[in-house]
Amino acid sequence: MYKRSPRKKATNAMTKHKDVASLHESNHDQKQLWQDAIKWPLYSIAVMPIVLAAGWTLGQGEALRLNQFFGFLIASIALLLWENLTNDLFDSETGVDEINKPHSVVTLIGKKRPVQQLASIALLIGLLLIFLLALRSSQSVFYLVIGSCFLGYLYQGPPFRLGYKGLGEPLCWLAFGPLATSAGILVLSPQIIDVTKIPWNHSLILGSGPALATTLVLFCSHFHQVTEDAANGKNSPLVRLGTRRASALIPWLIITTFALEWIPILIGIVPLTGFLGIIGLAPAMSLIKLLKKYHNQPKLISKSKFMALRFQALNGFGFSLGIALAPLFGISLNI
Repeated sequence: MYKRSPRKKATNAMTKHKDVASLHESNHDQKQLWQDAIKWPLYSIAVMPIVLAAGWTLGQGEALRLNQFFGFLIASIALLLWENLTNDLFDSETGVDEINKPHSVVTLIGKKRPVQQLASIALLIGLLLIFLLALRSSQSVFYLVIGSCFLGYLYQGPPFRLGYKGLGEPLCWLAFGPLATSAGILVLSPQIIDVTKIPWNHSLILGSGPALATTLVLFCSHFHQVTEDAANGKNSPLVRLGTRRASALIPWLIITTFALEWIPILIGIVPLTGFLGIIGLAPAMSLIKLLKKYHNQPKLISKSKFMALRFQALNGFGFSLGIALAPLFGISLNI
C-alpha cells in the first residue's frame, strides 16, 4: 500500500495551517473594518451638547430632568448615525471613498438600499424623539434640531455638497455649537430659562469652545486622504492649504478652544471649576506633535482624527463636569 511521505504530510499540514491563518486574518480584518465603520468613539460628538447643558443645569443648582436628558442623548446618537450613513452614501456617488475608505458601510455591505433604509429609520427615530421632547419643553427644540440636521445635509448632500467646497468646518461648528447647545438647554429647561426664547447667549458661552473641538475632529479627518479628495473634486481645507500649513493650524485651533472656554471663566461668568477641561491637554499635545512630524505621511496619521476625538471628549466632559461641580464649592454661575 502506498504511504504518504513524512515530507508531503508536513507540506500539506503547513498548507492547511496557512489557509486557516489566512481565514483568521481575513475575519480579523473584516471585524476591524466594521469597527472602523461604526466609529463608536465618534458619538461623543453627538452627546456633547446635552452634556454641556446638563453641566450648566446642575451648576445652577437645578435638578436634572433625567427622562429629557436620556431622550435627547438617544436622539442625538440616532441623528448622527443618520448623518454618517448618508455621508457614506453621498461619497459613494462621487467615488471619493473608493480607494481610501474600505470601511465605508456602503462598501462593506455592497448595496446602497439597506444603508438608505437604515439611515431613514435612524432619522425617523431621532426626529420623533426630539418632537416628543419638544412637547415637554419648548417647540424651539424641534426647529433647532431640524436646523442642525439641515446643516448636516448641506455638508455632503446633493446638490449642495458644501463640504466639497471647503465649508464643512463652519457648518459643523454652527450645528454642534449654538444650535445643538441651545436645544439641549431648552430640553432640560431649568426654571430660570424662558422657554419662549432661544438661549443664544448661554449656548455661545458654553458651546463655542467644545464645538470648535468637534470641528477639529472633522478637520483632522482629511489629513490622510488629501490626494483622493483633490482627485475627486473635494476641496477640503486640507486640499486648499496643503498638509504642512494645515498642521501648523492645529495648535492655534486648540489654543482657541481653550480660550473660548477660559475667557468666560477669567471674567467671572463661568466658575473656576470649568478649568477641569484642561484634562484634554495631553491628547492635544500628542496630536500636535504627530501632525507636525508626519503631516504628509497618510499611513502614520490615519488615526489623527481619533486623537482629536480624545481631546474633544476629555475637554468637553471635563469642562461640563467642572461647571456641574461648582455648587459643591459654593460657587455660583453668572449666566
